[in-house]
Formats: sequence, C-alpha cells, structure tokens
Amino acid sequence: MDEEAVVKFVETYLKKKGFKQAELAFHEEIQQQHQQQNNSNNAISIHSDPDLSSLLHSLSQPEDSPARYQDEYSKLRSWAYSSLDLYKHELLRVLYPVFVHCYMDIVAKGHIQEARNFFNSFREDHEMMHSRDLQKLEGVLSPSHLEEMEFAHTLRQSKVNIKICQYSNELLMQYLRKSKWTIILGIVNEHINFQVSPGQPISISDDPDAVTLIGSSQDAANQINKKEIHWGLLEDSLEERLEKTGGFLSDTEKTEGETKEGDMDENKKRSIDGGKQGASIKKSKKDKAASATTKIARPEANTVSAAPRVKPELPLPVMPTEVEQSILEDLRNRVQLSSVTLPSVSFYTFINTHNGLNCSSISHDGSLIAGGFSDSSLKVWDMAKLGHQAGNSILQGENDTAPSEQGQSPNSGKRSYTLFQGHSGPVHSATFSPLGDFILSSSADTTVRLWSTKLNANLVCYKGHNYPVWDVQFSPVGQYFASASHDRTARIWSMDRIQPLRIMAGHLSDVDCLQWHANCNYIATGSSDKTVRLWDVQSGECVRIFIGHRSMILSLAMSPDGRYMASADEDGTIMMWDLSSGRCISPLIGHNSCVWSLAFSCEGSLLASGSADCTVKLWDVTTSTKAPRTEESKSGNTNRLRLLKTLPTKSTPVYTLRFSRRNLLFAAGALAKSQ
Repeated sequence: MDEEAVVKFVETYLKKKGFKQAELAFHEEIQQQHQQQNNSNNAISIHSDPDLSSLLHSLSQPEDSPARYQDEYSKLRSWAYSSLDLYKHELLRVLYPVFVHCYMDIVAKGHIQEARNFFNSFREDHEMMHSRDLQKLEGVLSPSHLEEMEFAHTLRQSKVNIKICQYSNELLMQYLRKSKWTIILGIVNEHINFQVSPGQPISISDDPDAVTLIGSSQDAANQINKKEIHWGLLEDSLEERLEKTGGFLSDTEKTEGETKEGDMDENKKRSIDGGKQGASIKKSKKDKAASATTKIARPEANTVSAAPRVKPELPLPVMPTEVEQSILEDLRNRVQLSSVTLPSVSFYTFINTHNGLNCSSISHDGSLIAGGFSDSSLKVWDMAKLGHQAGNSILQGENDTAPSEQGQSPNSGKRSYTLFQGHSGPVHSATFSPLGDFILSSSADTTVRLWSTKLNANLVCYKGHNYPVWDVQFSPVGQYFASASHDRTARIWSMDRIQPLRIMAGHLSDVDCLQWHANCNYIATGSSDKTVRLWDVQSGECVRIFIGHRSMILSLAMSPDGRYMASADEDGTIMMWDLSSGRCISPLIGHNSCVWSLAFSCEGSLLASGSADCTVKLWDVTTSTKAPRTEESKSGNTNRLRLLKTLPTKSTPVYTLRFSRRNLLFAAGALAKSQ
C-alpha cells in the first residue's frame, strides 16, 4: 500500500466521522511533510508496516460494511479452530451465536445479497447441531422479517447462555480486545451471557446446558419455575385402595399371572409372525421372574404408593364396577420390575406400508393396534381375531386397502383390520382410551376425530386448530383429551363437547407432542422451539419451562408417581426432569437417532425408549432418582441413568412403546417394504 492510498484512507475516515478540525490539521501536516521531504529527499515508507496498513484499511471502511462482518467473523473462526484441543470445544461454542447475530445485523442494515453470501459461507459449520434453526433463519430476507418473524425477533431480544471455564473466557476476551474488533465485541456484550466456572473445561457431551439458545429469557423461565405445583397422585386411586386392603398377590402368584399373560401374548405373537417376516420379538423371562421377584423388597417395589395425594381439578368420570374389578385384577398380578427383572417384550411390525405409516398406537392390554397413514386412513387390528385367521397373519399396510370395510384383501380372505375413513389429510397421531373402547386420531386436515372400536364408526369431529394437529392423547382417566398443533398451541377437550375447554399458548414453534400427568391436573408439551412446558389444566397457565434440549422434542413420558418426566429429542438425547424444581436430573446418552417413544414401567423403576436407530433401550430409573444431585456434582458424573439392556429390532424403527398394567412391554414399528 503506497503513501497516497494511506492518505486517502485517513481523509475518508475523518470525513465520515465529521472531524473537520482534525481534517484541516491533517492537511496542514501533510503539506509540511511534503515540504520536508522535498528538502531532505527522504520519503517515509509507511507501506512497509503491514499492521498499520491493515488498521487504516479497516478504519476507512464504513462501520455497517458487510465486509467487516465477514472479515471479523472469519478471523474469529480461524482462531477458535486453531486453539488448543483442551479449550477448542468451549471456544467453538461462541461461533454459532456470533454467526447468527452477524447475519441478522447485515440483514437489518439492508445488505440482503451480502447477508446471503455470509450465511452460505459459514452455515456448514453449524448444520449438524442447529439445522432446524438455520432453516428458519434462512427465511429472514428483509429488515421487516426481523420484527415480523417471532423466532428472529426473540433471538435479537434474548441472550444466549454459554458455559465456559475461566481460562477459556480469559483467552477469548484477551483475543477480542487485542484484535480491537468492535463488531464482535458488541455482539458478545449484547447477546451472550458467559457462565464462567472454575477448573478444567467440561466436555459438551457431559453438559446438555453448555449452550442454550433460549426462546424466552432465562429470568422469565426462572420466575415461572418458582410457581408451586402438586405432583402427587389422585386421592382414593385404585392403587391406593389395593395397598390399604393388602390385596397384592404373593410373588409366586404374580409369576403365575405373568405366565398366563405371557401365554396369551405368545398367541398374539404367533399371529403376527406367521410368514417369513419375523416381525415381533418375544423374550420369555418366566423363570427369571420367579427367582428374581422373591429378592425384591416391598418398599422399593411400591414407590408409587409413597407419592403424596392431591385432589382432581377436573370432574372425573365414574368407572364402571366391572372395569374397576378388571383393573384391580391386573394390579394384583403385576410383576415388579427392576434392574434384575426385566420385562417381557412383544414387538409388532408393520410391513408393506411403503413409507405411508405416520403413527401407531397400542391399547393398554395390547389387544388392539392402530396405524395412521398418509392416505388419511386409520386402521385397527384386533389381535384376538387376527390370531384365528389362517394365512392372513401379518400387519399389512397400504397394499391391501379396499374401498369399503367389507372388501377383500390380496390374500383372498377378509380384510385383517378395521378401516376407519373420514379424515381428508394424513393421520399424524392416534391414541386409545384407557378402556380401549374409543380411539382418537389427529390429522393434517386440522381436526381430531373420535372413533368407536365397538361400533367401528366415527362419533365426533373436533374442530378448533387452524393448522395440522401433530399429536393427541387421552387423559389417564378417559373423558378428557389434549391435542398439539402446528399453530403453536395445545388444547384440552372433553369428549362430550365440540369446543376446547382450554387453549395453552406460549411455545415459539410447533407443539409436536404432549403427555398428561398421572393426576390429570397438568399437561406437558414438547415443541420445536427445543423446550418442554408444563401447564395447569385448571388455569391454562404455564407453571414450568424445561430448557436443555438442542433439537425439537419428539416424545414425553410421566413417571407413575408423578414426580419425574422424561423427554426425548430429534438428536437421540433423553433427559430426566424433576417437576418440582424444573431441573434436569440426568441426560441419557445412548441412541444415535430420533427417539420417537418413551414409556415408564407401571411401578416407575424402568424407562423404555424406542428410536429410529432400530433399538429399544431399557434404563434403570431408581438409581438415578435416589442419588442426591450434590453428591453427583462432586463426583463429576452427570450421566446417572444406567442403561440396562439394548434390544435390537431387526432393522425396524420403533414407533410406539407401552407397558401393560401387568408390566408387559408392547412395542410397534414399521418396515418400508417386505424383506
């Protein structure tokens, strides 16, 4: 860079800043310098100093120049990637929020094409961890979008919490000050909140809260989480009555009960495994159960009965006497599971669905299985009937559909399922009532439909959502149900009313899944905004916000005693939460793909998870909830849930999991085509 160019850069900078006196003084100095040079013929070689040239070049550029954003971010990125491995993973955490705000700042200044170039240059660095956020951010194409799009508006108004060790923080701050990068320093100061901890860096895999790009501010979430909740079970429940009367069977009788249920399930299994397609997995553990249940102590087995009791906030339906007796019989014959007594598993596989199966559901006793399809149909298989139909013993998919319920299947026999038609869009969710006499389905047509499994007919069509309904769930007592939608709301309904009783709004993106609390007083919702919220059904208010996931929430499960909740996301991470405090007890790391289903065993000692990685995993919950958090933090071990068993499902992604009242685990999945 020659001297004339340097002079022009300085003049441009002084004019831009409006320093008129300094500009006049600078001109006088230049003239005097020229006179001295003419007299001494000894020119000053400013271009020999590259640092000075670079500084003057950056100062001459306008402050809102996209080139400065590109230059500063690129240098910060190179510095972070070239850091020592011990601190690199912590320093790399800073790049994503800086990238996001650099992009939005360039858009806000009206440089749309430059913003797109910046976005495309560095998006690959963040694609793995933040793909969904990047898809939303890619739609921000004008300054007005920053205000109109709630996602972008919230990011600009909120701070990002980043956990970092003290030495990494000092390295970063020292580098930014030395570089004199005003743009990056401004973004860090305005939009990043560093939570500095002493000692060595913590691996990002060990701490799910290392980076939290939260939708609402952390202060607001903390304020909500101070609200009191009553997580206990309902007064005068069947379990409590059975406990008071001492109606539990001995371990030997329980084993006999499991044997009966196991035999019944074996018949169902044969009905599905008729052809070459070995679609279900049945692992008999009768002998093990007989020896292991005698070793289990009564206090540990009945953790549910120790939960506090609360009054219902909703009027509950009266249970028929015969149904009550049936449930009590199941409870008497329930097998107490533990780390040494694992459940028997019955796995059902849908074949020939040609990627048309969107969801599946299993009734509480495993006698009915439902599938929701992209062609807007809902199909229900009765396992008892299916077991008596020779030559038609596999859960078929789309290739055996017919225009009427009495049509013939390709196997030249009667159709092996009951076909329910009424939706005008893909069916995304289905759920059986506790007694199995009703089934709910939700669809992209924005409606929820109630069907009778006895009459094989549609009874009610519930309209209220404005966009596709992703999930619907019956309450534990029936009568009430809840729906989750793309319109970012969840709604509570009663079967006898066509309008919703409550509308729960607060999520910043789709509400993808939901789950009722065991006492029916609360509903948990999981969203694409990476948070889980707990709602009071009486007031419709949010009483807890759970922050920690890094991708959309796909499934939820409540522990039988109502104290804990498990949530799973698109990345395969499962998190166990304490509802009272709103804190994460432990992350469960093991799956390497989406976790679509979670289920607690009936006494709450085990958690089952089903994933798109074609496995069912069983986790020991009792060890995780007994150890105090303070002791765990001292030992440095944050992953306290022990993986007991991994069950492969023969290349079949797992859609649904359910424990029966007798603690038999039912699972269902689908193959895209017959193999």
